[in-house]
Amino acid sequence: MLDIKFVRNNPDVVKENIKKKFQDAKLPLVDEVIELDKKNREIKQEVEALRAERNKISKQIGACMAQGKKEEAEELKRQVQANADRVEALSAEEKEVEEQIKKIMMSIPNIIDPSVPVGKDDSENVEIQKYGEPVVPAFEIPYHTEIMETFNGIDLESAGKVAGNGFYYLMGDIARLHSSVISYARDFMIDRGFTYCIPPFMIRSNVVTGVMSFAEMDSMMYKIEGEDLYLIGTSEHSMIGKFIETMLDEETLPQTLTSYSPCFRKEKGAHGIEERGVYRIHQFEKQEMIVVCKPEESMKWYDELWKNTVDLFRSLDIPVRTLECCSGDLADLKVKSCDVEAWSPRQKKYFEVGSCSNLGDAQARRLGIRVKGADGSKYFAHTLNNTVVAPPRMLIAFLENNLQEDGSVRIPEVLRPYMGGKSEIR
Repeated sequence: MLDIKFVRNNPDVVKENIKKKFQDAKLPLVDEVIELDKKNREIKQEVEALRAERNKISKQIGACMAQGKKEEAEELKRQVQANADRVEALSAEEKEVEEQIKKIMMSIPNIIDPSVPVGKDDSENVEIQKYGEPVVPAFEIPYHTEIMETFNGIDLESAGKVAGNGFYYLMGDIARLHSSVISYARDFMIDRGFTYCIPPFMIRSNVVTGVMSFAEMDSMMYKIEGEDLYLIGTSEHSMIGKFIETMLDEETLPQTLTSYSPCFRKEKGAHGIEERGVYRIHQFEKQEMIVVCKPEESMKWYDELWKNTVDLFRSLDIPVRTLECCSGDLADLKVKSCDVEAWSPRQKKYFEVGSCSNLGDAQARRLGIRVKGADGSKYFAHTLNNTVVAPPRMLIAFLENNLQEDGSVRIPEVLRPYMGGKSEIR
């Protein structure tokens, strides 16, 4: 959410940013919120003047009473009451106007970084760099569920009976591989100086609206019926929510946390042939990383975060690339974002396995996450998040890139301690 003062002083910048995000329907909101802000400031000024007048009259009442001028005192009391009635009416109007302002401000997208390429949707995202050599083996690579089935490692049919489409049972060595990847990712991030955390898996509505846009909330979140609780779609939501309404001392920054959680998503919309199996599902597990930092350090941390994911995948011998998200593909709160995509030798292309985002002070402004500087100044923190690893989707890349011609799957050396010392599964 932008600062209303910024919108008031830079309406053309805000409108140009909306155009770059191809959300022209939101352009009228800028003038509308500026007009509401003007009205709100006028109300505040009138309330302040009325209160000052009330204080002045109250003193006059005391003087009249002391002089025995009862009629004058009674008239002044009537003025005070009329004044109070007007203040009450204005206060109610002020609250209503501020609610309208907040609603609009939460719909106006954040100002994107100048380095973000302009494009309508994800088809116009820009490749930044490739890491590792993509290999297509001489033998045919089956679909990922077929690989899992050779190890009796997945049961979609039973999951369908128990929970419906979009769920799964992982079994045996595949289930162990899944847990091993999560454990390895946890230790990988701890070794990089991040504090490990297991957060709440449900959050209240004020946290939901603090960390994401209304459109994202509607398309992703599962609501707990009859309670002010939502199942998290990713642990970054409850991790950022950890700092709601806090004043952080500057010397405690940056806060660098890595978290494990299950994640729950509606995943609305049609699913393509390549999104069967465990690619696009309603429940999965994830290792995440978040940073709360000073504004001037957020771009440095942005680069650190996506590099962590690249390094983790490369340590597992999986080729990846980074992709810069264009303006039209950025969620409204994001300043800059890139995807990490893993190589699929079966599809002979890359697919998304993680996303890194710098949200500037948008989440902090919504959630009230402020910092107190050494000089006594107060400002909003910057927040960032990035996927460390999210199996079972990550297992698709792992299985395809480590499948051997005889049908066995090689276990990279770094993962072997988590797999009981196994160098392969058969």
